[in-house]
Amino acid sequence: MKLSDLNVIATYKSDLQNYSMEQLRYITAEGVWSIGQMYDHLIVVAHEYLENMEACAAEKEEQKLGKTEFGKQLYKNGGFPPIKIKLPDELNTPPSNSESNADLTIKLDEIMQKLRLWESKVDAINLNFKIKHMGFGWLNAREWYDLIGMHFRHHLRQKSELEEKLGL
Repeated sequence: MKLSDLNVIATYKSDLQNYSMEQLRYITAEGVWSIGQMYDHLIVVAHEYLENMEACAAEKEEQKLGKTEFGKQLYKNGGFPPIKIKLPDELNTPPSNSESNADLTIKLDEIMQKLRLWESKVDAINLNFKIKHMGFGWLNAREWYDLIGMHFRHHLRQKSELEEKLGL
């Protein structure tokens, strides 16, 4: 993970202090997440990506299959396109809207600690030890690790929009 990605996560963490509990949980319209839900989504997905990275490290068999076309484009560009991505309904369960600023801060700290722990180890993992991502294809440990930063960066625009609606 690039230092800038850790800085992005640190900015999310720092910005949590700017939201009251009411702002954190405020839903501006039906089908739109609150800021707290967006944070919960980022944290849940980061843990999923970290688990998949760790699963790559524990793999014993090489996987020769690669990424989907979208996955190839994602990694070629170094991030998601600047569009809203709607997940299929079965994958689109609304995130929790009950976490406090303190809870979310602790969870972001845990993610950053894990990323720092794996930072020096991830490149030593066999590139052909892969776990399948439903949309991007077969990803190795480095790719799962990098996907965390890409995902946090992807949600910066949504964060800005939500803050704007709150007058922040």
